[in-house]
Amino acid sequence: MPDTAFPLPAPARASMGDELRAAVLDAPERTFLRMQGVELSFRDVDGQSDRLAAALAQRGIRQGDRVSLMLSNCPEFVIIWFALAKLGAVMAPVNTAFRGHVLQQAIDLVESRWLFAHASLAPQWQPLWPDLATVDQLVLVGQAPSLPALPGGTLAFGDLLDEGLDLAVPRPVVSPDDLCLLLYTSGTTGRSKAAMMAHRFVLSQADGFIGGLGLRDDDVLYCPYPLFHLDASVMTITPALRLRCVAAIGERFSVSRYWDEMRAFRATVFDFMGATLTMLWKQPPGPRDRDHHARLGWGVPLPAWAPDFEARFGCRLVELYGSTEVGGILYHPPGQPVRPGSCGRVGSLWEVDLHDADDMPVPVGAVGELVVRPRAPDAITRGYWGMPEATLQAFRNLWFHTGDLLRRDEDGYFYFVGRTKDMVRRRGENISAAEVEMGLETHPDVLECAVYGVPSEWTEEEVMASVVVRPGSSLTPRALAEHASRTMTRFMVPRHIRFVDALPKTPTDKVEKFRLIEQGVTADTWDRERDQPLTP
Repeated sequence: MPDTAFPLPAPARASMGDELRAAVLDAPERTFLRMQGVELSFRDVDGQSDRLAAALAQRGIRQGDRVSLMLSNCPEFVIIWFALAKLGAVMAPVNTAFRGHVLQQAIDLVESRWLFAHASLAPQWQPLWPDLATVDQLVLVGQAPSLPALPGGTLAFGDLLDEGLDLAVPRPVVSPDDLCLLLYTSGTTGRSKAAMMAHRFVLSQADGFIGGLGLRDDDVLYCPYPLFHLDASVMTITPALRLRCVAAIGERFSVSRYWDEMRAFRATVFDFMGATLTMLWKQPPGPRDRDHHARLGWGVPLPAWAPDFEARFGCRLVELYGSTEVGGILYHPPGQPVRPGSCGRVGSLWEVDLHDADDMPVPVGAVGELVVRPRAPDAITRGYWGMPEATLQAFRNLWFHTGDLLRRDEDGYFYFVGRTKDMVRRRGENISAAEVEMGLETHPDVLECAVYGVPSEWTEEEVMASVVVRPGSSLTPRALAEHASRTMTRFMVPRHIRFVDALPKTPTDKVEKFRLIEQGVTADTWDRERDQPLTP
């Protein structure tokens, strides 16, 4: 179903490297990258990435080579990406939470010969070094109080930059359809997959993002999430490159430091996830709530209390839809009223539909899995590196299957419901965990929660919730269940409620529900059916 929610992207340069060089001609001294204690202009990033590219080429990095990174957010991450892009090589950044066999499999999968690793993460990568299948060159970034014995021939990042000072900068022909990035999908329930992304994908995503959100060249785009995640790399660094504006990258998300960092960075646009927005909203109101430059926040899902957040903090919130494999594809048409609860409409580069379990289209208003196919080259991922079977499964019947459940109204607006694998089957009812979570989080003392299924003595599953409450709260599980019974459908009210200090999460702030499911119904879990009946 074609749409015109936002226009086709304006033509970009052929590659990330070409785009950076053009930015230097347009705005050489304008700040491009802003991080804690660091500001780099477009000229700075171009010059440092040129030097690194020259040194890497001298040492044998060639077009098409994959290079692994294990780095927290730091300026070196961005310099390495542009250096590799200029050579036509491919950056493969791994999740910094990976360790053991999961980390080894992720690096072995893409057959990297080089690994850029931060010294502070040595306890994770150093024990694996002898067993990595293809890596034979380590580049150390940063410092740590103490380091184990390093592999012979280890290079320091700063030394590589110095090497490139006197070398000619290589200029291979890098085309739009050359790969520049491999982003790993979550490996929490199985082996991580590396989604293949071409230069054209990254640049066209940036342009779609700019048009879909109405971004400006005076914006400061803030993201506190990891650079190995789509939000920080493709949806923050690259739009800033195209606009010649500032990408402000935080070290990590912190509730207590969030607004202070936003003020320090002079951020005008910020990125949120459901849990992070809830945590910000549930902080006590203060006199500095509007003391910032932010005009726009974007993310998914947008809770029912979003208008109250907007009124309190003086900025607009917009819900959109995106994923690692397809990027951002659903936006609200600029200049038109936002429909509450909607992610927006599909843009011109994609065709989308909603399918049932048999891969047949569902009617308007019904819930189905979002499936996507491109209307232009490289508008979505090419598939998964080294995993042809997983690629074929994801692209079955000529559609890419996102694994996300949405519904569509008669005007073509889409509404996020949950994940196909994040449903609880209780006594014949399919229950969206996301909808139960949003319902529980309407209670003022609930900071965040995770909902999942646990085995039931009646077969199928029961609904369980692990809940983080506000410090000092007197809320009880029974009182929360009473609240839920008043605000949501009866069969959705959790039978089991457990209060926890914190939820297990990935570095991208996604809850690792598999860990909670493994714990199951613990001794400190409240059981609604063994307590007094709830008020009807």
